[in-house]
Amino acid sequence: MVYGPSFTAGMNPMPNVYPLSVAEIACASFAGLCWLISVITGNCSQVDRLWSIAPPLYVGWFAAAAGFQDPRLDVMAALTALWGIRLTYNFARKGGYQAGSEDYRWPVLRKRFGPTLFHAFNATFIATYQNFLLFLIALPAWAAYQGREVPFGVLDGAATLGFLVFLAGETIADQQQWNFQTDKHSRKARGETVSHEFVTTGLFAWSRHPNFFCEQALWWMIFLFAVGAGGGSIYGVGALLLTVLFQGSTTFTEKLSMEKYPSYADYKSTTSRLIPMPGRGAKLGPSPR
Repeated sequence: MVYGPSFTAGMNPMPNVYPLSVAEIACASFAGLCWLISVITGNCSQVDRLWSIAPPLYVGWFAAAAGFQDPRLDVMAALTALWGIRLTYNFARKGGYQAGSEDYRWPVLRKRFGPTLFHAFNATFIATYQNFLLFLIALPAWAAYQGREVPFGVLDGAATLGFLVFLAGETIADQQQWNFQTDKHSRKARGETVSHEFVTTGLFAWSRHPNFFCEQALWWMIFLFAVGAGGGSIYGVGALLLTVLFQGSTTFTEKLSMEKYPSYADYKSTTSRLIPMPGRGAKLGPSPR
């Protein structure tokens, strides 16, 4: 646990409160609540409901601790708030906040692991590690808090622009996927035939998971703010661990897609996994017709 200088009454309306300690307590509380609720309800997607909420709260807290008077922290708080609002909306419209809604991968792992191993997996990885990760990706804001004397510079401007570009990319990709799935299910409800079950057009012709790519990239932009404030490479651990998590998550997601849709193999052979690659679009024809 690393603390910065204590507040003085003239600097902050909350004297003698260490902002990092408060964030750490919040992280531990979130993890405990996610685990407890998952045990009571049998639903392990509690952290999914916090995913878009916790990081903006952490960053906003550090900005508030600085009295919302530091340009770098204020920009970071605004950017992460935009990210949180967008992701919360996208999660909500897919039914993520409905009672009983659970990530489709958890039942698969629950069956494969068995009750005892899955309970351990839930306690250590799902509820605890993922909440810790959400804390870590927001931790560059603590570096920005400590480096408040460093002016907002060119690197901060580049990080801001990069974040907005990747946020726009993620928004477009999620909307394209939403449009495809909505149209597909509408056609099926009318008894019509669809040519294939997954989107391969738009940004998905350049990357099989453009939303995943943008999600990882924008948190690397948040790390750049820490660098701009004079923070060390340690503040990139959150973005690094998020990237590692996405590698495993993407592999598992695609394994399930392969089992469900045999034609997904053709899509894999023509389209980049994560990093958008021009000229390698899928050759499965227009979708979903």
